[in-house]
Amino acid sequence: MNVYRYEENPLVTPSDVKPHRDDFEVIGAFNAGIAKYNGEVIMLLRVAERPISDDPNMVKAPVYNVETGELEIHSLDLDDERYNFSDPRVICEKKNGKSFSYLTSISYIRLARSKDGRNFTIEDDPFIYPSNELETFGIEDPRVTQIGDTYYIYYSAVSPAGVGESLVSTKDFVEVEHHGMIFCPENKDVLIFPEKINGLYYALHRPVPKSTGAPEIWVAESTNLLHWGNHKHLIGLRDGMWDNGRIGGGAVPIKTEKGWLELYHGASKEDRYCMGAVLLDLENPAKVIARSETPILEPEADYEVDGFFGNVVFSCGVLVEDDVVMMYYGVADTSMACAELSLQEILDSLTYL
Repeated sequence: MNVYRYEENPLVTPSDVKPHRDDFEVIGAFNAGIAKYNGEVIMLLRVAERPISDDPNMVKAPVYNVETGELEIHSLDLDDERYNFSDPRVICEKKNGKSFSYLTSISYIRLARSKDGRNFTIEDDPFIYPSNELETFGIEDPRVTQIGDTYYIYYSAVSPAGVGESLVSTKDFVEVEHHGMIFCPENKDVLIFPEKINGLYYALHRPVPKSTGAPEIWVAESTNLLHWGNHKHLIGLRDGMWDNGRIGGGAVPIKTEKGWLELYHGASKEDRYCMGAVLLDLENPAKVIARSETPILEPEADYEVDGFFGNVVFSCGVLVEDDVVMMYYGVADTSMACAELSLQEILDSLTYL
């Protein structure tokens, strides 16, 4: 697979983003949904910010307070044995026999705009910020599907109730209409197809079973984009392969003559994230035609290997012009990059079932 990484990579880094609050620092600008609007490429950046701690023995955890509309900052002592600080992203606490978690940062969506798809100007203010009880820990990993003149944006909404998928829409990337949670916890990595198929909307999603099953990709149907049913298991993990740990949807499916091409992420049991592809039937997206045996993109460049959470390439959006797939992707849970691949080469690389 020929992969052309932009010389400007990483395109957006945390140092490029002004913190929303003076007492916070930006630690991630990554996993952006991608759209084209008025001749511009728009990144819907997931911006992760954390409170600045002057005491090296204290970790601060931000939580959105629905009643006040402000962030509350919880200060936790590294020496407090009630908490597990081993994961830099999450603080776990045993409480009344149950495990309770805080996040060390809060994520929201900010817009970045570009005329050439390489050099981006980042807006100073949040575009979508936590606003309800299902978003108190933040909103993450947006994707965007254009249907007509409406852009449907959906993202992981994180709270003590779990991680679900919420939907908003816009026509101008200024005014936003909120539609609520469309996939309840535990679910994420939702991707809505860009057109109806035989009168129905389709979406991919990734539930996380807690008893039996594994984090794998499912497909669902809807008549109105809000209520989803007829859920079917689509593809699963594969022992001994690059995607044996967890999988989830990546970019909005691409319509080709051979089928719907979905570029998805797969992680190994060692948490190395790569991008692969699966081809779905044009008339029945629940039918799998072909799938990648090996990744089409894997962490190799320094900025993909080293970062807040290394060895990660994670795409939430692509643009396609003729045979060129411009894959925008988060690197190491830190920054944004872009690589170009051949659409035909991706299709030719698949193993047909």
